[in-house]
Amino acid sequence: MQQLEAHEVSLHKVFSSDYDFRIPDYQRPYAWDVEQAVQLLSDLEEALERGTGEPYFLGSVVLVKTKGDARAEVIDGQQRLTTLTILLSVLRDLAEDPDLRSDLGRLVTEPGDKVLGLAPKPRLTLRERDAGFFRTHVQAVGSVATLLALDERTLPTDAQKSVLRNTAALHRVLGDWPEKRRLELVRMLGERTFLVVVSTPDLDSAHRIFSVMNSRGLDLSPTDIFKARIIGALGPEESQESARRWEDAEEALGREDFADLFLHLRMVFAMRRAERELLREFQDQVLSRYLADRAGSFVNDVVVPYADAYARIRDADYKAAHGAAKVNAWFRRLQQIDNNDWRPAALWALRHHENDPVWLDRFLRALERLAASMFVRRVYTTPRVTRYAELMRELDAGHGPDARSLVLTETEKADTRARLDGDLYLATKTRKYVLLRLDEMLAGRSGVSYDHPVVTVEHVLPQNPKAGSRWQRDFTDEQRAEWTHRLANLVLLNRAKNSYAQNHDFAEKKAKYFTGRHGASLFALTSQVLHEDKWTPDLLRKRQRRLLGLLAEEWDL
Repeated sequence: MQQLEAHEVSLHKVFSSDYDFRIPDYQRPYAWDVEQAVQLLSDLEEALERGTGEPYFLGSVVLVKTKGDARAEVIDGQQRLTTLTILLSVLRDLAEDPDLRSDLGRLVTEPGDKVLGLAPKPRLTLRERDAGFFRTHVQAVGSVATLLALDERTLPTDAQKSVLRNTAALHRVLGDWPEKRRLELVRMLGERTFLVVVSTPDLDSAHRIFSVMNSRGLDLSPTDIFKARIIGALGPEESQESARRWEDAEEALGREDFADLFLHLRMVFAMRRAERELLREFQDQVLSRYLADRAGSFVNDVVVPYADAYARIRDADYKAAHGAAKVNAWFRRLQQIDNNDWRPAALWALRHHENDPVWLDRFLRALERLAASMFVRRVYTTPRVTRYAELMRELDAGHGPDARSLVLTETEKADTRARLDGDLYLATKTRKYVLLRLDEMLAGRSGVSYDHPVVTVEHVLPQNPKAGSRWQRDFTDEQRAEWTHRLANLVLLNRAKNSYAQNHDFAEKKAKYFTGRHGASLFALTSQVLHEDKWTPDLLRKRQRRLLGLLAEEWDL
């Protein structure tokens, strides 16, 4: 690690000519919300009230900075530095004393010094998209009032909206303080408030520092670091356009799903199970193919189209002249499974066959069958991911719906049938998926889809029938043990459980529990029960065979 330096630096030295803070374009935008900004001020206020004279530490920043050169690229700490600049600007514009206003102004903006050859400029320069706005509406003397008069809806970026909201919140709080109280805060900021400033001239070293440090706020994610390496490998004009396209893709997906996308991209490219953390593997397995001379291609041919594919899968929003409904139905079904290890294969399919809905329908049918079988059989993560990695290699080799990894062995088929024929209700993670898939087959609908806030799996024959009830006459103890939790005895309701009603005899249960204002008959699986006059072991036996047969046919078991 080259020339690593770490120092406790007082705030008045942080905001001085010693540092010319720049937020690189590859960084994500300013994103602190009002709660975080006000919390920063609350923490300072608590330290002020304690009045012990002890140093107060605001956390750390990580910089790429060469010793003796003021220019400093902010790798970690952008949120804190930006919010502190807003705080100082609010205090400046609220100050009644012109000398105090001038002193605070010098913390926000370098006034320039002809003797030292320093030109006037802001202490902190945001990303290109927001730098001008921040300079005009926050850092310029007297600008806070004009900022607060703006309509948030007219602002073009989320970062600018966050700046407006946080400035307004801090202004409301500090505006209620007397001038003396604000002066006390300013003195505490200048005299005994510190940041730990960690700097190194090497970008990779700064990233390694970041990865092992814990600091308050919204820190860099691995995707931010990948962005730094890709955008940093481009020329000035191309880097700005690529940074914009990257950020548009991230905003469209949302930060959490965008990070998830990169986990799947690693599988798409590496075609093997992850063995180390993403930060290390993605560099070797993916970025190394692009960094030499194809960095722009990674943005245009990987990030942007795969982010679009991810959104269409997530939102079941595939579009085509024909066949789109079938493809979207498979996406909805797959998303009801309790893992997303299937997603790299779906992303690959949509990326390479987006104009062939017939191919996608065949492939996704086979993918859902495999995913559902492993879900029902409760296949553990390692063998499950290994199976999908094998599938990715077969896809890369030119196979599709006929890929060998998509085919269930006879043993896998038998195990799936056995799980479906067992005490399905006790398989709490899989039972609803199985019943919803079965329900759409019975209803002739396409796709696992329900808009009810609550969907529950219920027994017809109750788990604990009342003493002397018809249930105890129609079923022996052995028969109840055999049938209570099996597929034939289960239905779907769009309301929460009612432990009292669950124990009614069959006729009363149909009238009071399976129908009524909640519309339980919306589920085909439940409507079938309403047509039965009685509920007996013989009926359950026939119903079990029929329902299992439907599932076996659908999943080719």
